[in-house]
Amino acid sequence: MSSAWIYPFIIVGGILQAAGAPINGQLKGSLLNPWLASSVSFLLVTFLAIALFCVQPTPLPTLDDLRSMKWWAPLGGIVGAVAVFAGLTLVQKVGVGTLNGLTICANLVASVAIDHFGLIGVAEHPITWLRLLGTLLMVAGVALVMRF
Repeated sequence: MSSAWIYPFIIVGGILQAAGAPINGQLKGSLLNPWLASSVSFLLVTFLAIALFCVQPTPLPTLDDLRSMKWWAPLGGIVGAVAVFAGLTLVQKVGVGTLNGLTICANLVASVAIDHFGLIGVAEHPITWLRLLGTLLMVAGVALVMRF
């Protein structure tokens, strides 16, 4: 992907994520069972991923690549599933602003900590006073969204 498209792509992803919880909430409302709704949601994602893989099947990992993979690397989908399940079950109770605000806030706090300590294999990016201030302002902003 061209570097000119990186930030617009991230922004579009963020906009779509804001719609994800209410869309999944409607799916749960129609299907009644949250586990069935989660399954349908992820089944569609699985089909899309398989179709895209069929269009672009390379590169493939070598056996050495697979052997050197961290044991927890394939668990990212489960992490995403927790967020999807929380969204589809709670969006009607707390609202989209509160749900996404808390999600984004928790994500930012955890991300700054992951960056600072270089966890999960990422390069270290130390917490500066300005990064800390930005994080605290985000927390304050979400508190305002939740309160009013």
